[in-house]
Amino acid sequence: MVVDPAALAASVPDKEFPDGIARRNIAGVKGFNPLLPLLLLAALMIAGLVGLLGGKPDMVRRVNADAAALTVRVPSVIRNGMFFETIVEVQAHRPVDDLVIAISAPLWRQMTINTMIPAASEESYSQGAQRFSFGKLDAGDSFRFKIDGQINPSLFAGTRGEIAVLDGDRRIVGTPVTMKVLP
Repeated sequence: MVVDPAALAASVPDKEFPDGIARRNIAGVKGFNPLLPLLLLAALMIAGLVGLLGGKPDMVRRVNADAAALTVRVPSVIRNGMFFETIVEVQAHRPVDDLVIAISAPLWRQMTINTMIPAASEESYSQGAQRFSFGKLDAGDSFRFKIDGQINPSLFAGTRGEIAVLDGDRRIVGTPVTMKVLP
């Protein structure tokens, strides 16, 4: 049974309405479609389910070079204030005397880096990048570097930079990284 609000309001005497409520409040608004809010909510839920508002699986970038292969897992879309993790994996094809992971400074602007596992034996800043030295890596060996961070509230729209693998100061391989940051 469908109840017409206007008909129901017409059957109630004016003195029976609670304070602040009048017959015109119940009769409805002309030109208002009650399905519109439901459709808007459904559109937002669908956008969230397909990952347009963040929450997608991390993007995986893999780059091969003669001396090593680099794999980087990092979120491509993230929301302000969220925690995230970045995984950097290096597979050595040739011996690396001094494995250095270099992360360009613009990539970490307006972020808080909480932990890095394993800890680097030496940390430095050179040529626009944070550098983390881990020592020798033999041919055929793998190295995994885990970074946990958080997006600061002031970061909006996104950030980009590069993660590279060096042997001391000699570049082996690198990949660009872009993170879209939503409010």
